[in-house]
Amino acid sequence: MQNRFGIKDFVVIALLLAILATLWLSMIQRDRQWPVLQSLVEQGRNLESHVAGIETRLQSGVATVVPPGGATPAVSLAVARDETWARGGIAIAWQPEPAFATDPALVPGYRAGGEFVEIFEGQPSKVTPYLYADVYGSRVVDRVCESLATFDPKTMRLVGSLSDAWQVDPDGLWIRVHINPKARFSDRTPVTAEDVRWTYMDFIMNTSIEADRTRSTLADVLADVEVIDPMTIEFHFKDALFTNILAAMGNAILSKKFYSQFEPAQINQSTGLLMGSGPFMLERIPTGAQDLASQWTPGTDIVIVRNPNWWCGRAPLDQQRFRTIKDDLARLVAFRNNEASMVLPTSPQFNTVLRDEPEFEKANYALKWVNMRSGYSFIAWQCGPRGETGRLTPFKDARVRQAMTLLLDREKMIRDIWDGIGTVAKGPFNPESPAANAALSPMPFDPEAAMVLLKEAGWEDRNGDGILENAAGEKFEFEYTYATGGEIGERIARFTQDSYKKAGIVMTTRPIDWSRYQDIIKSRDFDALTMAWSASAPESDPKQIYHSESMAKGRDNFTQWSSPAADVLIEQGRRAMDEQTRMLIWHQLEAVIAKEQPYTFIRVAPWLRFIKRDFGNVRMYKTGLSPEEFFFVSPAATIAPSS
Repeated sequence: MQNRFGIKDFVVIALLLAILATLWLSMIQRDRQWPVLQSLVEQGRNLESHVAGIETRLQSGVATVVPPGGATPAVSLAVARDETWARGGIAIAWQPEPAFATDPALVPGYRAGGEFVEIFEGQPSKVTPYLYADVYGSRVVDRVCESLATFDPKTMRLVGSLSDAWQVDPDGLWIRVHINPKARFSDRTPVTAEDVRWTYMDFIMNTSIEADRTRSTLADVLADVEVIDPMTIEFHFKDALFTNILAAMGNAILSKKFYSQFEPAQINQSTGLLMGSGPFMLERIPTGAQDLASQWTPGTDIVIVRNPNWWCGRAPLDQQRFRTIKDDLARLVAFRNNEASMVLPTSPQFNTVLRDEPEFEKANYALKWVNMRSGYSFIAWQCGPRGETGRLTPFKDARVRQAMTLLLDREKMIRDIWDGIGTVAKGPFNPESPAANAALSPMPFDPEAAMVLLKEAGWEDRNGDGILENAAGEKFEFEYTYATGGEIGERIARFTQDSYKKAGIVMTTRPIDWSRYQDIIKSRDFDALTMAWSASAPESDPKQIYHSESMAKGRDNFTQWSSPAADVLIEQGRRAMDEQTRMLIWHQLEAVIAKEQPYTFIRVAPWLRFIKRDFGNVRMYKTGLSPEEFFFVSPAATIAPSS
């Protein structure tokens, strides 16, 4: 005890001296006392958390004490770790203490406080974990909840978040995870192994709760989740799959104490039942079943405030606000009027603003980069029976789907609709990923080849009216569903409608609000629809979207495309633990998907963001952005974004 106490004292003194030196230099450089004093208070709070983390590491294992700013380690200590929780004879992957990828308190111009306003392009219907249906719900939940592990923004290596160590079965059938004893939910209750078990087995796997998307993925791989001791959990798997570690470590952990207050029906009907352990918390959290009326509801701003009990430290911003503006132009106007801190401009907006307004970047960041979450847009063709009617569409025939792609000049679409930003997509894998088949090229624009395929499939102009018919005299017509509110969606619809009209195909449009999209997808009530997928990991499991088992209700093969060849390759790839072998299998899978065309893959796009320079520590990471690191810049500072 005496040795640990002395080391702690030494570390505290070293850190305080480093902070005081930093502040002294700041006062020389700027004659502004208030930001400096504010920074001192904030760094004092961070110091308390940092020292607590050092003390935990000293008690449990090998610790390297690093001065602020990530300088060369000053002290390296070796202390016997507590390994009584672990299985004997299996390597333990000890994790570094969770911390900001870039500590905002050490960035020039730092100060605490302020509000960051983000604009959503569509209206989320829910932000309840595992029940939300879109990327907007995901953006909110990711800032409130934490998983056992996450991807390091700089390296994309999987590192501990709520966990401080784990073991992986050499045969791939189990993973044992130790929870960081510091981890707390926002109500100050500890995160325990029982919370983890309950999240998986009593929430996600509870068929009375509408967590279909996550449950369908986990049900295929997860056999059991076992509590070993209060801080140790073990996941057991049905098969050895490369995705097992993400299945165990990548899902948000919920508080049993909080969520078990509610019946499944109340959870299903909820819109804002969100509580976690992350840097932010909802402004209004229901205290129990009798208080559900206080939860967030669609049509109002979503406000998350700094979690004062965040166990990893302290987020700089007081709060973040999410507003929905569906119209492209209206979003940009709101940004210009200082009603928003960040917007996602359309590609034409991005190019036009930078070309026509040379002063724009003096007050705003204009960010453009490819990252882990860069996805692809597509038109999905209904390959199975449509909705309750059971009517088969023309797209049940692969030749028709191929023809639909050949009839679209996607390079022209990118030039005309997206102002040249992006590349033609050829399949489901990011072209920068080793999973992408480099030998495979996008299908070309070839109307003549398309007409040959359509005739082979039985579609030709039989009566000279300029419209294709089948042998029964039925006209080739279909309904195209897209989300309202954006100029891009309207332009894609017009382009595709004109392209197909030239080939004798009648396309009617069905514009609907984004909030209704999930219901249509679940019911399979469409002929064709357009949307986009984005990744949440460097390598995703294609079973979720392309396997025939994922055609079931609530799963993501909503085109109901079934391919025995694809099913075999997906199962082989998932069981290939060797990365090089798995990549070769994914190359074959991409070739099958390219031939069958359940989607017409349109465009791979970089991320585009306009952000006010009122905010600092805005960094273009390989994983995207980290808004929990943003801070409101002091007036004297000038900050440039970093990659």
